[in-house]
Amino acid sequence: MARVLIPSQLTAYTAGATRVEAAGATVGAVLDDLDSRFPGLKFRVIDEQDRVRRHMRLFIGQAETRSVAKALGEGDELLIFGALSGG
Repeated sequence: MARVLIPSQLTAYTAGATRVEAAGATVGAVLDDLDSRFPGLKFRVIDEQDRVRRHMRLFIGQAETRSVAKALGEGDELLIFGALSGG
């Protein structure tokens, strides 16, 4: 299981939870597991072509990834960040 940190703009999907656990050997599999429990969450992070949306950032530990095929090890932490904009 991986620990997943959910950004505040997505906590409406997780009933307010900012940390959840999810199963999967890759980033995509973890997001699929999350989406099965929190419908709609994956679509906010991944587009129709299975790419990380431009305004989203994913980190495994401290290393950024843009690939849903990136492997996750047991106990890894996946951090999801949403870019902030404004002026």
